[in-house]
Amino acid sequence: SGFPRSFLALGQGYLWGVIPPQLPIFMLVLAGYAVLLHRSVLGRAWYAIGFGAAGARYAGVPVAKRVGLVYLLSGFVSSVAAIIYVAHLGQAKSDAGTGYELDAITAVVLGGTSVFGGRGTVWGTLFGLFAISVLQNGLHLAALPSELTGVLTGALLIATIAIDRARVQGRAAAHVQREGETDLVKNSQVAILCGAILAGSLVVAGTNVWLVRSLDPGARGAGGRGPIAGGHRPVIAVMPKAKGDPYFVSCRVGAEEAARELGIDLIWDGPTSLEAAKQNELVESWITRKVDVIAAAVENRAGISTVLRKARERGIHVLTWDADAEPDARDFFVNQATAEGIANALTDEADRLLSARGEFAIITGALSAANQNEWIADIKKRMAEKHPNLKLTTIRPSDDDRDKAFAETQTILKVYPSVKLIMAISAPAVPGSAEAVRQAGRTDVNVIGLSLPNINKPYVHAGVVQTVVLWNTRDLGYLTVHAGALLTQGKLQSGARSLEAGRLGTIEIRGSEIILGAPMLFNKSNIDRFDF
Repeated sequence: SGFPRSFLALGQGYLWGVIPPQLPIFMLVLAGYAVLLHRSVLGRAWYAIGFGAAGARYAGVPVAKRVGLVYLLSGFVSSVAAIIYVAHLGQAKSDAGTGYELDAITAVVLGGTSVFGGRGTVWGTLFGLFAISVLQNGLHLAALPSELTGVLTGALLIATIAIDRARVQGRAAAHVQREGETDLVKNSQVAILCGAILAGSLVVAGTNVWLVRSLDPGARGAGGRGPIAGGHRPVIAVMPKAKGDPYFVSCRVGAEEAARELGIDLIWDGPTSLEAAKQNELVESWITRKVDVIAAAVENRAGISTVLRKARERGIHVLTWDADAEPDARDFFVNQATAEGIANALTDEADRLLSARGEFAIITGALSAANQNEWIADIKKRMAEKHPNLKLTTIRPSDDDRDKAFAETQTILKVYPSVKLIMAISAPAVPGSAEAVRQAGRTDVNVIGLSLPNINKPYVHAGVVQTVVLWNTRDLGYLTVHAGALLTQGKLQSGARSLEAGRLGTIEIRGSEIILGAPMLFNKSNIDRFDF
């Protein structure tokens, strides 16, 4: 992270305020590959190798060199794509782009390229990419779960390969077939399949348009804002960092409670894992849908701030919650607790358990998570001011994954045997670290962290986890939706000092931060009194 603005403009800016800089690069690469593949000797050689490497070799084609050139060109284009991707997100990660393989393969195969080789066009691939994009956007516009996108993409890939395979077998059984007939049949079938996808996507998008219009019989007014009146039900789109994270599952319960209480339409959707690019895609789809409020738990501050600013320019209210974006990219930040309060609670508890002296390690979520990095900075500050005899040995990422937290903790216990406390600051990381400590039999190592009481109760009662620090996650989701509703009604304005949030009563606002309250400490003495 920390890239200059001139570099970030490559992935986040617009030429003349309209054209993304990536588009001219994409068109240039597309044209180059179209000429290379369809209008050159190299392209004919690649087709020949696809039909049969042995036959191409007997025909005098230098197969090894041509295949090597394919890998070289593929690596070059991949590196260009990686540079644009990093500029788009504002961060560089070793596993960036994980999961895009399915989309890439499906677009190519759907565009008519045979997995058995020898057939395919650049234009077909472009059409396949267009079909998948329309499908995904249609699903997002209809507020269908993000998981459905991957399921349908995989199903399309399997169906397309099955059709291709059936035709190959049919051709072998027939023995004799007119020249060019196979390609004609295959291309027509792919065209029908792509047409079906486009039609299905348009149906989904059209249904969504009808739904939105049915909810708002009249015109939306200035920018789609205004009080809950005239039959208009505000639409608040709330995005967690990762839908499957127990922390955010608990937040959703509170958000749905507030939505029912206020009579609003709630869209709850987000990536299934920590993927900043997926967050950007969802925000773009919500802008197109013209929701009233977007509330995002930010995974990557620099990456999402640009698209959130775009949402505000389109008249959509923007909230951030759990983790913040750039201040000019949102109206308010719903803060579960101050970063300083969280850091102080964790550091003071570590000092107590280590008897004011010793080494500890931190298991964080993602290394790019803005809120967790802020907590770590405040932990270091608290150590310098109040606990100078504590030593932070290492910081390891878990990517909000319990199994990865388990593996990272195992590594820490082996590499740093002098570490006597694991501080996990991601909800799934605390039970993951606790299980690693339990299996290692390290009774001399304490585990504390930020997590949910329910998923840590067995470890707390077993004496593996000493303290869980957290706030009421259901209240966080509840407050976020209440704040969004107040924005749509014009009852929450810049400069406000407090707001009324239903059962939570009066909530303090500091500047542009809505503060839920101080963090709570859960241990053996009180953890059974809480159920979230």
